Amino acid sequence: MALRGCVGASALPSELIVHIFSFLSERDKLRASAVCTRWRECLFYPALWSELKLRFGTGIGSGSGQGSGSGPEQQQQEEEDSARLEFLMRRFGSFVRELQLEFGPLDSCGGEPQSHERWRTATLTYLQHVLCVLSNLRNNRNLQKLSVYGDTFVLQDDVLQDGSYLSQVDRGGKKLKEIQQLFEDFLSNSRQLKWLSCSFMPAVLTPRSLSSLSNPSAETLQHLSLLDHQISGLLPSSELQRLSNLRSLSIDYCDFSSSMCELLADTNRAPLLRLSLLLNGAALEARSLDCVASDSDLKALTRRNADLRVFLMALDVCDDVLESVLKPSLPLERIHVDSYNAPLGDTVLERVSLQYHKTLMHFVLTRDDGRFPDLSGNRNEDPLVLLAWRCVHLSVLIIHGYTVWSHNLVAISRLRGSSLRVLDVSEESIDFDPDQALFSKGDPVQTLVKEVSQGLGRVWHPSIAMENSAVVSDPTLHFHREMQSFSENSRADVSRWAPSSSAEPKRGNPPSASHRPSRAAKNLRTITVSGDRNITMHRIISYQLVPRQRSHAGKPCFYISSV
Repeated sequence: MALRGCVGASALPSELIVHIFSFLSERDKLRASAVCTRWRECLFYPALWSELKLRFGTGIGSGSGQGSGSGPEQQQQEEEDSARLEFLMRRFGSFVRELQLEFGPLDSCGGEPQSHERWRTATLTYLQHVLCVLSNLRNNRNLQKLSVYGDTFVLQDDVLQDGSYLSQVDRGGKKLKEIQQLFEDFLSNSRQLKWLSCSFMPAVLTPRSLSSLSNPSAETLQHLSLLDHQISGLLPSSELQRLSNLRSLSIDYCDFSSSMCELLADTNRAPLLRLSLLLNGAALEARSLDCVASDSDLKALTRRNADLRVFLMALDVCDDVLESVLKPSLPLERIHVDSYNAPLGDTVLERVSLQYHKTLMHFVLTRDDGRFPDLSGNRNEDPLVLLAWRCVHLSVLIIHGYTVWSHNLVAISRLRGSSLRVLDVSEESIDFDPDQALFSKGDPVQTLVKEVSQGLGRVWHPSIAMENSAVVSDPTLHFHREMQSFSENSRADVSRWAPSSSAEPKRGNPPSASHRPSRAAKNLRTITVSGDRNITMHRIISYQLVPRQRSHAGKPCFYISSV
């Protein structure tokens, strides 16, 4: 930093330094903190780090992509990630207000001896990361939003059943018990939790977890997501009854019972606006759908919650089961069907377009077996074209792994036009009518791109498979992210996730100028940041912040000059 006059960087008031930091990115904050000791002290004011979004892997991968392999470089990267997570949680875990954490998806490793060692390493890394996060969040009473997504492979079926990896890294299950206890301690210590999302976090959730939630947080909680591949009954009716201000809910479809529907329709509760349901065909072998909400239950629910909208994801579910789930009174806004074993039938697609033509906005259809079944079959009308014609609010259409004829794709683009914000069809899914090619000139792909672009009113191209790998290869991660977006876009009038303002400064935050103006701040009027943005503070007259080019060391440079 370059200075003019007798003004030193360390002489600036702390509230001014924090204000400067507030306009910088996280990386630039760290660089600017190298100015002097005083600036480094101001770097960790809670006001600057109210939100953290982190993503970490567990150390297993396959192929040649990033994160694959098990050599020294990969091991070094894992150690750096663990050290980074530990540093961030130690520094900010006790006061951060919003934390979003994802443990990266992990690919299969095969059965080689080296792969078994990688699985053991991944299991241990996962347990250590979760312990690090929860131990630092344990006494955080300011946290308002916690969203964690776990690795859906680590500690799953083969690991939990035979205990081969788990017994080697956690003898006696001490780490598992400690993780569950830390999570319950965090819930009991919380005081203003508004968003709680714990999705596919092995070894964290138990049926008794939610009973530890404190009464103050039970009153403020507005979003709840509890999902686990193996454990059911995570949301007992007695606990749901405490959450009277819940606005959005995400659960396993098998847990969406008639009694739960009746509770959510209670007139003494805040209206429910968003409901995300995950239906996993693999779980249906051990669980029954006999007790799920009926159509009459849904009618009572929507009568009380008129603005309720539903997001449904079905994984490897046969048509018969899916038809029983798609009840007429379900206010379906988004649906994602991912079927690997059996392709979706055209009758189900027809039912969706007929029953939900007034509410459906997102339709996602994926599979990943390389067969590309044709939905139209011998029908005169293509069911996807009928869907686009009937569903007048359709804004997102994603098709991967099914055959989509080029002329039908053009028809869809013309029917929905610019209102179809996302039309995502993979190159492999598009097929061309050989008879039509006889009467067309030029490259059929270029002709298709041109006609679809004209129909949508914008430039369009078919997608490449790798561009949407999460949608196809990791549907649960896609569900988690879509559920987050779906719930955050709720039309509730309350401002859910913003930290509440207070007339007094929070403990640990730098006092504002209106509360405790320093001796230097009494003589200040305006600071110009980046040359074009003025920050008005309490009686500021003497300092002007003028940006310069970066120094050779890559650190941000400023002039602080008298005005």
